[in-house]
Amino acid sequence: MSWNEEEDNLTYIVVVNHEEQYSLWPADKEVPLGWRAEGKTGSKAECLAHINEVWTDMRPLSLRRAMGQAG
Repeated sequence: MSWNEEEDNLTYIVVVNHEEQYSLWPADKEVPLGWRAEGKTGSKAECLAHINEVWTDMRPLSLRRAMGQAG
């Protein structure tokens, strides 16, 4: 089983960086520099479902801005 398929009892938070890229982070760990808590807390499955719902454009913010200015 890969890490993302494992059942675990950890609580996670959804974190986002300055490029508006999302990830999971264990709730009991300090959020790493460059990331901020997005507001969602829950199981791995709940947090992944939330990320899937809100992160609809995988392009980094800087690329989205550059493409918007170019067109």
